[in-house]
Amino acid sequence: MAVKIEKKIKGYSVVSLEDKTKEAAKVSAASAAAAAKADELPVADVIQMHERIERPEILIGSTYKIKSPLFEHALYVTINDIVLNAGTEHESRRPFEIFINSKNMDHFQWIVALTRIMSAVFRKGGDVTFLVDEMKAVFDPRGGYFKAGGVYMPSLVAEMGAIVEDHLKSIGMIHDPEMSDAQRALIAEKRAAYEQRGSKKNSELTPVAASAVESRSEDVAVTGEGASFPPTATLCHKCSTKALVLMDGCATCLNCGYSKCG
Repeated sequence: MAVKIEKKIKGYSVVSLEDKTKEAAKVSAASAAAAAKADELPVADVIQMHERIERPEILIGSTYKIKSPLFEHALYVTINDIVLNAGTEHESRRPFEIFINSKNMDHFQWIVALTRIMSAVFRKGGDVTFLVDEMKAVFDPRGGYFKAGGVYMPSLVAEMGAIVEDHLKSIGMIHDPEMSDAQRALIAEKRAAYEQRGSKKNSELTPVAASAVESRSEDVAVTGEGASFPPTATLCHKCSTKALVLMDGCATCLNCGYSKCG
């Protein structure tokens, strides 16, 4: 191989095999001295721990039903949990695996792939709550839909993320921020004012018109807490619930208390 010499040559010498042997002996002696010095230093007594959790014969599971307008058949999401430190004060439940079953086989491949990856993340351990935010941020380019209760879902994957969130809340891995008493009182006041305004309008109508309005008002969306919202309500961008109504010229949410007027 050609080597370009950029400096002036002042002298040269021929390296013999004997010189190479001496140089190698010096390097090995230096490394041995460094190793001996390192052995004399105090070493922390660190124990490397590893626990491989095998799948038990029996797991505790919960099954959730998804009835989406995108599918003819319902989807059933099953999340199985493993109980760690059973019978002790440190007993806890953690998700171990997830399955999705349905008669609809159109999206079988990506559903199987998604559940296998999620199950692998569950078994890996650590903080798995990040899956909720990642899944709920997925949107369908064809548009989302409203599930029961008037909550908007941007995609089917987002609703699966909402199910995982509800499950993690039920086993204590995610905690909801508690609503303050002032906020609860505000929401109750807004609902009462809206109901009072509706009853006042009905009293001013003729009996035939009032009965027609009452028949329409029965078709309301019911949330998990039992609260009902008018069918004419629009989507609240804060809580993603169809509970936004117009009160006193201001858009007000009857679910979370959000008001466009502050």
